[in-house]
Amino acid sequence: MRNAHTLNDLKTRLERYCVYQERCHQEVQTKLRQLGAFRDDTDAVISHLIQNDYLNETRFAMLYVRSKFSIKKWGKNRIVNELKQRKITIYNIEKGLAQITEENYLLTFDTLAEKHWNQLKEKKEPLPQRKKKWVNYLQYRGWENHLIFDALNKLT
Repeated sequence: MRNAHTLNDLKTRLERYCVYQERCHQEVQTKLRQLGAFRDDTDAVISHLIQNDYLNETRFAMLYVRSKFSIKKWGKNRIVNELKQRKITIYNIEKGLAQITEENYLLTFDTLAEKHWNQLKEKKEPLPQRKKKWVNYLQYRGWENHLIFDALNKLT
């Protein structure tokens, strides 16, 4: 591993890295490792980024939840698992999830479920195969099983 970067150079590069897109601590640590930073430098840079509000895990979790729910239409299970993989605290995960209203959550699920069901219906697949693909699709996106199977009963 080489360390061709001074501490100030690392700070500047990581400031730009964090300004471009909201980051979590794990992403910043990975980037510093790729740049060949020593452990002491890594701690100093992360501390600098936190003190100057370039790095904020609460803000990251809230933005992550909002974007994955509204853009990718992920359910809470998938969002929680992805945030846990990024070593985000339960407190921040819950704070992020609190932004999603129950009404909006259910409306998004119903819209997504019906849209995907109709897409599978147009392909004229046999019913058991269609059900399996539909359930797998929604589970992969992180929607809760009780919502999936309640909707399946309504649709069939």
